[in-house]
Amino acid sequence: MKDRSAFDSAITALAPVVWGSTYLVTTQLLPVDRPLLAAAIRALPGGLILTAMGRTLPHGRWLWRALVLGALNIGVFFYLLFLAAYHLPGGVASLVGSIQPVFVLLLSALLLKDTIRSRQVAACLLGLAGVALLVLGPKAGLDTVGVFAGMGGAACMATGIVLTKRWGRPPGVGLLTFTGWQLAIGGLLITPVALLGEPLPTHLTWNNVIGFAYLSLIGAFLAYAVWFRGIERLPALTVSLLGFASPLTATLLGYIFLRQQLTLLQGVGAVGVVAAVLLAQRLPGRGSRRAEPEPVLAEPVLAEPVVAAAQNLAKEKEGVR
Repeated sequence: MKDRSAFDSAITALAPVVWGSTYLVTTQLLPVDRPLLAAAIRALPGGLILTAMGRTLPHGRWLWRALVLGALNIGVFFYLLFLAAYHLPGGVASLVGSIQPVFVLLLSALLLKDTIRSRQVAACLLGLAGVALLVLGPKAGLDTVGVFAGMGGAACMATGIVLTKRWGRPPGVGLLTFTGWQLAIGGLLITPVALLGEPLPTHLTWNNVIGFAYLSLIGAFLAYAVWFRGIERLPALTVSLLGFASPLTATLLGYIFLRQQLTLLQGVGAVGVVAAVLLAQRLPGRGSRRAEPEPVLAEPVLAEPVVAAAQNLAKEKEGVR
């Protein structure tokens, strides 16, 4: 069971690792000063493709649930994320966003009836301190709008994680289709804002095309499918703490490709981030009730054939008697 949890954690961590590469891709491959356009292209094409492939649209109560999840996990979250990026240095924005596991811890206790444990609080604080050492520099500055936007973005994604955990997936809907719904809805929310708020680029280079394709296919299409898979299989707090891999990856990629220097304190911060994630993997699972009013997995249920076979066997025995 522990081996399975470790495997699921490793797979889920790929999503924030990919998201950590977004800064490098944005600065090196995308047109300058087009954050909302990048967010829309990141979400909408992949969402429409996945939804079309699934040939299923949300209906009934899943219509409003999909709207809520798409707004929280993608649409509103992306907007607040870029708003924070406009008003804060990258390090401060990452630090403010790293408050997300604290929100997840509190919401899990409220909505999933999870018990808050001292080791969970320790993991949150350790990860928060690690990110602070990792990304903060002497020139870090604060801005009220940026701080509130960063905290709002963290609260949005935390709520999305917990609600995704609570609601699961509708019966018969696969993981990719479920991911497509949210990306499409989020992209449709962002696109009008991008068109009204930013001028379209006059021309695109091949680097721009490659960058947009990476953000859409890898950064959204695959990464969010992996992320939602992790939410289904792991505790909500564990998934949230894996998000610390994003600033860690961004820092390492900056060092490797942009020749940004790493200090001793950043090294200590990286160790703290890794320690927080490992501590989350060792948290006890008892005392938590997972609220899943609907089945999460879309694969066929095997219990009915087994029961039917048992009943037939019993009838045969009665006939022999």
